[in-house]
Amino acid sequence: MYTTNYHRASSVDEAAALYAKGTDAKYLAGGHTLLPVMKQRLTAAGDLIDIAKIPALIGIEASGDTLTIKAATTYFDIMHSQDVKRTIPAIAHLTSVLGDPAVRYRGTIGGSVATNDPAADYPAALLALKATVKTNKREITADEFFQGLFMTALDDNELITAISFPVPEKAGYAKMRNPASRFALTGVFVAKLKGGEIRVAATGASQNGVMRVGVIEDALKSNWSASALDNIKVSDDGLMADIHGTSDYRANLIKVMAQRAVEAAG
Repeated sequence: MYTTNYHRASSVDEAAALYAKGTDAKYLAGGHTLLPVMKQRLTAAGDLIDIAKIPALIGIEASGDTLTIKAATTYFDIMHSQDVKRTIPAIAHLTSVLGDPAVRYRGTIGGSVATNDPAADYPAALLALKATVKTNKREITADEFFQGLFMTALDDNELITAISFPVPEKAGYAKMRNPASRFALTGVFVAKLKGGEIRVAATGASQNGVMRVGVIEDALKSNWSASALDNIKVSDDGLMADIHGTSDYRANLIKVMAQRAVEAAG
């Protein structure tokens, strides 16, 4: 057994201060990654700092060509937001196929991104849409933020406050769900950014977490259509193989999910 002290912070500054003076401190938002890991005794928190109710971390703003979602905003609120549906409907769709109702009521976008779970959905959206992760200390581009399996660019005691997405010309998301956990066995987010840049990101497939898929990006640059991917082959190098599917199976899923995502994007 080990002792955990629970704290509920009322501001970002208070949360950072509690973390700084805590022992093996960890931030808690929705808890869908942290709490199961703690139950399995794979990690321990001497001080658990709940940030889910901090007002400055909750809300959605659409301004000009940018959609900003604050870190403690729940999946439920994102899924039902008119601003999200109007500016980047692919994010609303991604959220609707994420977990189940219980997960969507509690889970937060900041928590999903901060843990960089290899089967999480939101990292694919951030990477494909060229999003910016804002923290209490700085701003980090998605390309720099995700650094490997369960690894990010966050420093100790750095707290995500918001994520800003450039509004794209087109975007779509499709995933093959694990029927038990509803995690992404493989999910693909495609985006055509304003200015014409094509970005494609896959989750649930790579041994290193979320990844760009260059061969699909190249194919879509000259022909934005599902049929443009008919004859391409995604390499299975570095892809996961487990009881749910081989690396070759996941490579094929990346292609198929990309085609579905392009069709969804229009």
